[in-house]
Amino acid sequence: MFSPDPEFQNVSMLYTPEWNGLVEGPTWNAWWVQNSYGPTYCALPFYQEPYLTFLQNSQDLWFDQMGDGKRKEYHDWVAPDGCLCDAARPGWIVYKQGDGRIDIHDWGMEFTAAGLLLQSELLLSERDPNKIREDLPKLRRCANFLETRRDPENNLYLAGPAGNLLAPSYAGWKRSDGTYDKAYLAGLSVTTIAALDRLILLERMAGSSEWVSKLTERRDLSKKGLSLLTTEEGYLIKSLDPDGTKHGVFGAGNHGYFESSPNHDAVAFRVVPDKQAEQIYTKIASIPGLRPYRFILPNYPGLDDMYREPDDWLWKFGTWVNGGHWSTCEARMIMAYYRLGKFDDIRESMNQLLTFARDFRMDNPLVEFGSKVYQPKQPINLCYDSLGPPAAMIRGLFEYLYLEDGLKLIPHIPPSVTELDQLFPVRFGKKKVFISTKGVGKIRAVHVNGGEWSNFDRDSVLLPDATTPDEAWVEILFEEDVPESSSPEELQPLFGESIDSSTSDTDVQALEDRLTPIKRFLSILNELGLGKS
Repeated sequence: MFSPDPEFQNVSMLYTPEWNGLVEGPTWNAWWVQNSYGPTYCALPFYQEPYLTFLQNSQDLWFDQMGDGKRKEYHDWVAPDGCLCDAARPGWIVYKQGDGRIDIHDWGMEFTAAGLLLQSELLLSERDPNKIREDLPKLRRCANFLETRRDPENNLYLAGPAGNLLAPSYAGWKRSDGTYDKAYLAGLSVTTIAALDRLILLERMAGSSEWVSKLTERRDLSKKGLSLLTTEEGYLIKSLDPDGTKHGVFGAGNHGYFESSPNHDAVAFRVVPDKQAEQIYTKIASIPGLRPYRFILPNYPGLDDMYREPDDWLWKFGTWVNGGHWSTCEARMIMAYYRLGKFDDIRESMNQLLTFARDFRMDNPLVEFGSKVYQPKQPINLCYDSLGPPAAMIRGLFEYLYLEDGLKLIPHIPPSVTELDQLFPVRFGKKKVFISTKGVGKIRAVHVNGGEWSNFDRDSVLLPDATTPDEAWVEILFEEDVPESSSPEELQPLFGESIDSSTSDTDVQALEDRLTPIKRFLSILNELGLGKS
């Protein structure tokens, strides 16, 4: 789905010449942070040109028009400096969630954190020092804007109505007089921590020791604050009101739903340690209503704390942000599955997605708890969100953690897959990495371009910037060998009779003659520096 394909829709169908970039979909003429969060993060390692340029041009719509405390945009909103948006296109940007009671909506708080993460991850994968230096001032402004909402008393982040990523499902703190104010939002903490993790790496690459120290302190304090949002079972609640009321404690008399996004994101982005990640998954698996059609829902049961009653089609449980399914969330859920080795869940998710993909109905969100399309009158549809799960299925195999000085591969290969050859390249700056594996279990040896490689442990492989070849063929050998493939004598012809493979010298010469024009063309490409294009 990330290159032209005779069977499935693909990302090239979302190109728009209007900004020489990607668009959310044929009925959605803009570029959203929330919708692109999962698919972009998961696809970044293997995006090649021109898609990388298309993606950057789309994300530039957010950063080139970001709030500066002066510019007046949609609805005459003047956003604070560093504020990103819900969605943007050339000459148009929406600094708050644009649906619902927009008069009480907060600025796009978690939108800003997610946008900061995506651009930081893109820069980490590109590893272009000039581009990093060019973008860091904007990224720092985003980080400083987020810091204005961190309460130094508890290191939690305040957000008002619709300040969450899947807005406007979150209403903030409902006061006794019926008005709404800010509460401590778990998703904002999780996404900000994950964004700061990546921004710190960029600052290290740029040699900005002062910013490294400043951002590391903020990140570490934010992690400490998470304990106040963690239940005894280890999962995260949705939010905490200043008066102590908790939202998202599953089974409680009030607000007793489970909120998925902060939990699967905390696992996917490694915000929580392994033990807590397992606890979160255990809770998700114990609630069948969260995955009635294999896909993860944002909440179960329905929300009882929105700023309006779920009394019409859009707001009722199972349709939109209150229990409808979003593939951008499924992508991050799949990354969480991979981290924990939940391969059956991944397979079931992808099989469910294919029921829509085969019919060219890659719509989003999916209504009726993830079982039907949002726009049933569109006979063919494609939304960028829908590409998230297949992207996650690829990224999750090796996770691809971009560091300040290298790329770490953490294999998550199903035990039923005893041999894997990933023949498309993964980007590591200007380097191209091809990966193969053999066996099952823990890592016992690694080869790069046929030579022994010492930078590995039982769980991961490190490819340092300084020593990784420009074209690296990485072979990972696991502890438990598998039986060798059958010998040619044991193989049976696929269609009954074997084919005579004997050839004469004349046949070989004829083949050589036919290859001559291709060899000449390749030689010209090499002379022009385009041999690997």
